[in-house]
Amino acid sequence: MRTLFAIITVLFMSSLTGNAQDTQKEIVIVGTMHKVPNIVKRSYKPMLRRAKNYNPTAIYVESPQGKDSLSWDYLKDGWSKSYKAFYYLSDSIQQVFTPNMDRYNAILDKEFSDMTSDDLEYLITTFAYRRDNANYEFYSYIKTYGIDGSKKPTQHEDGDLTFKLALHQNIKLLQSMDDQQTNKEYHEAWTKCSKEGRSNGNNAINIKMNKKAYNSAILPAIFRGLGKHTNKRKSLEQLHKSSSFTYVTVQTEGCTEGERYWNERNMRMAKNIGEQVTASNSQRNIVIVGAAHVIGLEKELKENYPDLRVVLVSE
Repeated sequence: MRTLFAIITVLFMSSLTGNAQDTQKEIVIVGTMHKVPNIVKRSYKPMLRRAKNYNPTAIYVESPQGKDSLSWDYLKDGWSKSYKAFYYLSDSIQQVFTPNMDRYNAILDKEFSDMTSDDLEYLITTFAYRRDNANYEFYSYIKTYGIDGSKKPTQHEDGDLTFKLALHQNIKLLQSMDDQQTNKEYHEAWTKCSKEGRSNGNNAINIKMNKKAYNSAILPAIFRGLGKHTNKRKSLEQLHKSSSFTYVTVQTEGCTEGERYWNERNMRMAKNIGEQVTASNSQRNIVIVGAAHVIGLEKELKENYPDLRVVLVSE
C-alpha cells in the first residue's frame, strides 16, 4: 500500500512539474543589423518565417519607452535625427492635443482591416502625444503600406521584420524596451578607446576580428542567409565583443568605461523586458533587437529572471 501511495505521489508531482513547464513564460531573442545595404535587403525574410512559426503573443522592440524621461532628455539632442524629430513632434502635439482614451481603445479593438485612415491618423497622433515611438512608427508604416506591409524591403530590418510580424500575428501594440540614458557617455568612451588603441595594438585586434567576421558573412549574404548567419551564436559573440570592447588585450580607461556603459545598458534593457513579461499574460514573447545586444540580454535575463525561459532564435 505504501509503495502504491509513493508511486501515485511521484506521478502527481511529475504532472505538476510538467504543467509548470508548459505554462512557463518564454522569451525568444532575434538579432537584426538595423539598416542594411540594398544587396542584402531581403536578409530579414528567413527570420520572419522563423518568428511566424514561433507564433509570439507579444513583440518587444529596441525603442525607448515613452515614460523614460532620462533617455529622451538625451535623445532630444542626441545622435539620432529620427528620434530628435520625433521628440519635438511629440512636444508640439502635447501642447495642442488631448487623447480621448475611449476612442483610442475603440480603434484598437477593431481588426486592422477595419481601421480607417482617420482611425490610423488618430492612433499616430496619440502615440506621438504619449512619446511612444515604437507604435508611432508601426502605425505610420500601416498608413503608408497598408495591412500587407511594404512589397519591397525598406532596408530597415527592424521594421521589415517587426511590423510584418505584428500584422501577421494581429498584435496591436508593440512593447518598447530600449534604454539610451548613457549613450552619450558610451559614444564618448568608444572614441576614447579608439584613440587609445592606435598605439597599443587593440585597434589591430578589432580590425582583424571584424575582417574575419565580414569574410564569413559573404556567402550567407550572397545566398540570402545573412539573417540566419547573424543569429548564430558565434556571430553574436563577435558582435558583443566588438561593442563591449572585450576584445582588448591592453586595458585602458576608455575601453573600460565603454564596457561598463554597454553592460549597464543591456542590464537596463533586460530589466525593461523582464518586468513587462513577468507582469503580462503573454506566454510566448519575442525580442527583436540589434544583434550586438543579444548575448548581453541573454546573460542578464537568465541571471535576473530565472523563472523565464530565455532562448536564442537560432537555438
